[in-house]
Amino acid sequence: MIYILTCFLEMDGMTSKKNVFVIGATNRPEQLDPALCRPGRLDSLIYVPLPDKLGRYGILKAQLRKTPVADDVDLDYIASNTHGFSGADLGFITQRAVKIAIKESIALDIARTKEREAAGEDVEMEDDIEDPVPELTKRHFEEAMQMARRSVTDVEIRRYEAFAQQMKNAGPGAYFKFPEGGVEAGGDGGAGNSFGDAGNDDGLYD
Repeated sequence: MIYILTCFLEMDGMTSKKNVFVIGATNRPEQLDPALCRPGRLDSLIYVPLPDKLGRYGILKAQLRKTPVADDVDLDYIASNTHGFSGADLGFITQRAVKIAIKESIALDIARTKEREAAGEDVEMEDDIEDPVPELTKRHFEEAMQMARRSVTDVEIRRYEAFAQQMKNAGPGAYFKFPEGGVEAGGDGGAGNSFGDAGNDDGLYD
């Protein structure tokens, strides 16, 4: 969404800011225009890391909330064996398992229909036919896991973390402290504000 975000570089000219939210996401932070990351552009710059084990379990549960899954399928075990997987990577696993089950259901249904036709039975009259694959089983997930892979490498993760640390170190951070005896004891009585008129932003939000 890098190119979408650059459309909002001149947000200072917006006179009415009520109920206006600008949200963007990118996996290429190094290509962001530095002007977009200046103070006053976006309120928060948030680095969202890859999900941990608990997060991966929650993602799997959410993705399968409307899908019947066999009781012996241990989603916690899948979460334990997918370290470094993103939500999209986990989505591939669940979607792949569903597709495998659907293909199996169709194949079994065709075979059952052919058997009934060969036996001379009327297959057109059966409206309520039991699904041959009513739920996802261990086998479906095991087959899906054979095609699973990480989309974010360790090199990319280190690059994201370095960018997040760079943004964090851009401000005073832990080194900013008020003088022990109060502001006036600091020597300039508060008159050393180097922002000048530029620090007066009262007119920006009228």
